[in-house]
Amino acid sequence: MNQTESKYVEKRNYLLRLARSRELASRAAATPLHEGFSSEAEWLRCVRDDYPRFIPFLTKKCGVQFRGRVLEIGAGAAWFSAELSKLPKVVEVVVTDFSPERLKADVPKILRLLKANASKITRTPTDFQKLDYPDNYFDFVVCSAVLHHTVNMVAVLREARRVLKPSGQMVAIREPVWPLLHLSSSSSRRAALIPTRDKYPRYTLAEYREFFVRAGFAVNARRANLATGLKYYFDKVVNGFTHARYVFVATKRGKR
Repeated sequence: MNQTESKYVEKRNYLLRLARSRELASRAAATPLHEGFSSEAEWLRCVRDDYPRFIPFLTKKCGVQFRGRVLEIGAGAAWFSAELSKLPKVVEVVVTDFSPERLKADVPKILRLLKANASKITRTPTDFQKLDYPDNYFDFVVCSAVLHHTVNMVAVLREARRVLKPSGQMVAIREPVWPLLHLSSSSSRRAALIPTRDKYPRYTLAEYREFFVRAGFAVNARRANLATGLKYYFDKVVNGFTHARYVFVATKRGKR
């Protein structure tokens, strides 16, 4: 496995926009990578032991055949890209995040921890609402627990679709779906049910599907259950009763 340092590409125009935008600057300020976990050690354990199991889940259970050029948006520590870089048919992985400092300081540590094929990886700061790439450029666009953070999910999905090649796929994992029980569709009712520590809205499965279709995708959704043994059956019953983590595999429709 080639573990030479991944390439970092600075983007001056992005940095200028970052400096001028209060919203981007506040997002790039320092939300810890282990936010939502009891400790950084627990987050690192998930990154090392749990999250990599998404790759065989996607390839074996969802039929995704990763290959060619892959873009990760909102990458955070880029564990997803690290795992994808190990796949023989993936030739290039572009890791993007709104935080230049995160890409410079945190991502290389995770790439080393997970023994990524760093020679395939390029790190560059990018706003996923305005991707600095030509049309029909990537074979895959991927993200992990990102879409529900967006202000306008349809706009983000349309931008992802634009940079995908015809029949390219958008793969979004670890998206919280709310809930499987029948509840009022009003945002105030749903907001009341979301824990106060959750700063972002959660959407129903029907709402996610609608967003993807409006963006021009044909989408398949599957609840992610990575457990084994008895825990698999426990999670199958319990996970999703109040909320669930889903995988969305969306294929670009049309020529552009």
